[in-house]
This record gives sequence, structure tokens and C-alpha cells, in this order.
Amino acid sequence: MPEQTARIGRSGRGAADAPRDMTLDIVSYGRRGPGGTLRFGADQIAQIQRTVGRIPEVMVKVSGGGRDIGGVEAHLRYIGRHGKLPIETDEGVAQQGRGAAKEITADWQLALCRSQYKPRPAPGQKDTRAKLVHNLVLSMPAGTPPEKVLAAARVFARENFALQYRYAMVLHTDQPHPHVHLVVKCEHEFEPGKRLYIRKDTLRQWREQFAALMREQGVAANATPRQLRGQTRKPYRDAIHHRLRALRAFGQLPPSDRARHQPPKTSTFMRAKLESVLRAVRSGRSALDEGQGKMRNTRQEVVADWHATANALRRRGEADLASCVDHLIARMPDVQTEAQRLADHWNERTRYRVLDR
Repeated sequence: MPEQTARIGRSGRGAADAPRDMTLDIVSYGRRGPGGTLRFGADQIAQIQRTVGRIPEVMVKVSGGGRDIGGVEAHLRYIGRHGKLPIETDEGVAQQGRGAAKEITADWQLALCRSQYKPRPAPGQKDTRAKLVHNLVLSMPAGTPPEKVLAAARVFARENFALQYRYAMVLHTDQPHPHVHLVVKCEHEFEPGKRLYIRKDTLRQWREQFAALMREQGVAANATPRQLRGQTRKPYRDAIHHRLRALRAFGQLPPSDRARHQPPKTSTFMRAKLESVLRAVRSGRSALDEGQGKMRNTRQEVVADWHATANALRRRGEADLASCVDHLIARMPDVQTEAQRLADHWNERTRYRVLDR
């Protein structure tokens, strides 16, 4: 499809000199000509179709990273399920067994990394030591063939890190969504002093790349910022997510089974967050609205871009796709902060308890 252009105004977008988050540009991530010209190529049209069609979104995230050899080996043992799963390295070798983690760290020569010998911080202090490795997770929604996720992850790792940064990966299928744990050494293999830094823009590019690799595997996949889809809720960190999942699973057990099991520990983070929300509820709603103004401004930018996109599509004869864009805008949920969401959930549960009495 030839490239299509449409000129849009900048009204309703805030101050002209206000900094703009270009990752929220819908079709071209900033490919705008003079006067705010939107450029629609074949790739951009396909991106719009995937987004309004709610094609499954890929996930690429940093889950942490070891700052000493012991921490790196512990994570490798975890993703290898303590010797039960093979750990595939950048050399194409699958290592398995309880000694696999130690063999990999020795092969990577992590003991030669300068940051390895910085002192560990005191309890309660921030760990400022440089990471030895980055822990990444590449994931797809439930129902995706695991072998295709692994195949895409292999290409992803090879294209980004081969002959530069050592890496190892493991496929996990013990949860509904298949995912690959990827551990990447931070220091460059052949250029001393060069390190791998992962920024927000890096993760965006990696998501788009992984989605494209999944499509090459014949799996429908998309990669867009959650704001463009009308989502405002940030995902929890892995440790919090796992703790909440364990608590939900325990709560769903029959009373007789719960009596025979030790209840899982509660999430201290979520407990502190809920206590803060309850204090805000008692003091007034204004305390719950903190941050909502910024979220509303972002939503206004997103909606304005979607309207401009729909208008441009109609002028180019894409009326059906423009109608899909209108439907996407109409079904976006109201903007709500995390504190507001927790407060509403707490009030709803309180009403149910009163009705059950």
C-alpha cells in the first residue's frame, strides 16, 4: 500500500512547547512532517488494524538482575527449576542439572566483573552496585503454542545479544501464558567498559521486535503502549503478582483444605498500599485523586490522536477501519488511579458484607 499522508491540527494538545511523549503516537511514533502531517504506510495501517482488533499483546519486561555471582546463580537455578529444566545458552548448548547455574556463571567469567567486588549495602539501604546480568521475561497470552514463543525468543536473543553479551534462556509452561526467562550478561564480551543499558525506549523497541517475530511464527501479536488501548492500570511486579496469585488460590480452596494448609504470607506492599488508601478515604477523596490529572492529560492526547487517525482514514477511503477506531475510543474505560480503584473495591466488599448479614 502506498504511503498516505494527512494533515492534522495541534489544537487540544496542550501548550505548544509542552514536551510530548512520542511513544504515544499511534501510527508512526513521531513520523510527522511539517505542520503535523501524519504518514500512513502499510506498516502503520497494519498497526492500527491490530490495535483496534484487540490482537493479543506481547510482553517484554525486566524482572530484575543479579548484582553478585550468588544472586545470578540463584536466579538461574530458579528458572531451571533446580535442575529439572534445560537452560539453553548463547552457544546453542542446553545445560541441565543442579550444577548448570554454576557452570554458566563460570563460563561467563562473572568473577572478573569489577562491580562484583563492591561491598553489599547494609540492611535497609539501596543497593547501588551495578548489575552483573539483566533478567528479562518474554511472554505471550494463554493459548499461544509454547514452541513458537521459544522460537521467537531465540531469534530475539540472537539478533540483540549474540557475539556481544552472553545470555541463557529457559521456556516455562507451568502457567497458562507461556514465557521465556532470558538472562543477559551486562558487560560486553569484547569491548571492556561497554555495558548493556535498558531504557524505556529500549523496551518499547524490544516489544515491537518480539511481536514481529511472533507474527513470523504465524501467531497474531501486537505491541502498543497500554495508554493507546485505554488501559491505565500498571502491572504489578513479579513478586507482588506471585504473592497475590497464591493468596487468591488459597482463598478458592474448600474450607476443609484451607484448614490443612498454612496460609501464604500477605503482600507487605499491598497491605501498606491498602492502609494508605483507607487513611485517604477517611480524610476525603482528594487524597485518592493524586496523579489523576496527569492521567487525564495523557488520555486527552491519546483520544485526540485516535480522532485524527480516524479522520485521516476516512479521507483516504478507509471508512470501515475508521469506524473501528471510533468504537475503540467509545469503549475506553474512565481514567482511574490505583488508589481510587482500591478504594472502590474496598467499599464494594464492605457493602456485600453488610448485605450478607
